Amino acid sequence: MDRRDSSRTPARLDALVSCGGEEGAGALADISHSGAQIDESSLRPPVDAPVRLYVFGPGSRPFEIEGVVSRHTETGFALRYELHDALQRRQVDALVAQLTLAAAS
Repeated sequence: MDRRDSSRTPARLDALVSCGGEEGAGALADISHSGAQIDESSLRPPVDAPVRLYVFGPGSRPFEIEGVVSRHTETGFALRYELHDALQRRQVDALVAQLTLAAAS
């Protein structure tokens, strides 16, 4: 059973992560309006740690999302967040549209 609030869109994009003054690189594995998964992460923040995620979408400027680590995975971690900012919501919507279009072609 999937308990997520919104469906995830698969991705394979570069991402940077910042937590407590440390920075690391990883790959955005999926994204939605309520969370994201980071794989191949060089930084493994503890569960419930606040994290700043910088997403580098294809053909667009990087954008930033602030969230909290919800769980660890074998190669990274998952974030949960709330997109109250209209600009961030539009940026995630645009990225999801790009990823969906690329997957369909």
